Amino acid sequence: MTKPEIQSDECLFKLLKLGGSIALCFVIFATDLPAQQAHRQQTALRISSRKVTNDMPHIHGSIYTDSKASSLRSGDFISTDNGESWENRPMTPDFGLKLPVGFRRDLVASIFDARHGRILAVLNALDLENLDPGIREPPIAQKSYYLRYRVSDDGGKTWRFDEPIIQKGDFTAKNPLPGVFIGKNSIYIGDKGSMPLITNKGKILVPAQTTIIGEKGELFNPGNGHTYTDAVVLIGSWTKDNRIAWKMSERIVGDPKRSTRGMIEPTLIELKNGHLVMVMRGSNEQKGSKSHTLPGYKWLSVSKDGGESWARPEPLTFEGGKELYSPSSMSTLFKHSSGRCFWIGNMTKDNNQGNLPRWPLVCVELDTKSFKLKDKTLLILDTQQEDDKSKGRLDISHFSVMEDRNTKEIIITYPRSYNAYKSQEWVTIRMTNEFKK
Repeated sequence: MTKPEIQSDECLFKLLKLGGSIALCFVIFATDLPAQQAHRQQTALRISSRKVTNDMPHIHGSIYTDSKASSLRSGDFISTDNGESWENRPMTPDFGLKLPVGFRRDLVASIFDARHGRILAVLNALDLENLDPGIREPPIAQKSYYLRYRVSDDGGKTWRFDEPIIQKGDFTAKNPLPGVFIGKNSIYIGDKGSMPLITNKGKILVPAQTTIIGEKGELFNPGNGHTYTDAVVLIGSWTKDNRIAWKMSERIVGDPKRSTRGMIEPTLIELKNGHLVMVMRGSNEQKGSKSHTLPGYKWLSVSKDGGESWARPEPLTFEGGKELYSPSSMSTLFKHSSGRCFWIGNMTKDNNQGNLPRWPLVCVELDTKSFKLKDKTLLILDTQQEDDKSKGRLDISHFSVMEDRNTKEIIITYPRSYNAYKSQEWVTIRMTNEFKK
């Protein structure tokens, strides 16, 4: 496969310091107006604003909490004016107050179901007494993570309950889903891109990942990567008392000879015809090796039966088979209200080395018939600048994506992390979707 070029004669990012603020300009080198107009016809998005702050913006990871108004919730904070101002107003009850020391309840994904007027939140959970809270990703979690969910039916003021996700039938808290036995393996949500989805038929889909039990009871790791997981989708239907009946899809299984960590951090969209598209993180890194001979890809799969079964994952590519090199990092499939679909993630000019480099961050339109990326719509959102090189390694990842209900802008918020995440600044980008489908 060939690969698209990311070159300085095609586009250039300049940081302009104007009156203490920083603006990001996407400059297209064109010799005449017709060339500029041709580019505008090909480009799905343009950056309308960019803001840099020291602190995480409240809109990061936020969701709307009703069908029509401009009310948002982000963690403990709410906004009633579409994110212009925020007030600290935690939801009640606080289910974490009486948990034993070491137990964890991390709310990682949430969605508002407009059809039923309910908010669903999904949590990564650990029930391990005296586990050091300072350990961000404890290795024991690969055997112990499980998922819980909460529901609110009053616009995000209160929770009705906090319960484990257990498949209907003969499943239990210790064996909540097929092939998942807490204490031997786990199921969890990996990052911001794995957002729940409400289908046109009203089904709830939660993309997740699960570790695998080997023949001798150990964690299965055929690729010798940092971890090894299959991707799955939890399919839910509303029942009485605002609860959900859960069922797990078949596993989306990677080839360890092509991705050393299997399939990680799935992200979903639904198309007009009801088909589902999933993109997953992979890896080309092995423990104890500095060689990265495998190409680093993102992986794509399609379901035509509502998420029950999935096609064998294949590399996500550009039109014409052009390669997309992408590090082992999260990405997001995003469907705009206009119907246009985009992939947002890290893309590298040359083959990556495991997780790195996690820049540039790009946005590309997805062709919903061929499931290929339209290379002429490639927009670089952020990348390494000269000033970054003195701050240590740059990582641009862990971003959240949402659509402004009033302006229809796509909002992307993310940390620019330096020196292996020892320091960071936060960026809020707004993009305008100017062109008709």
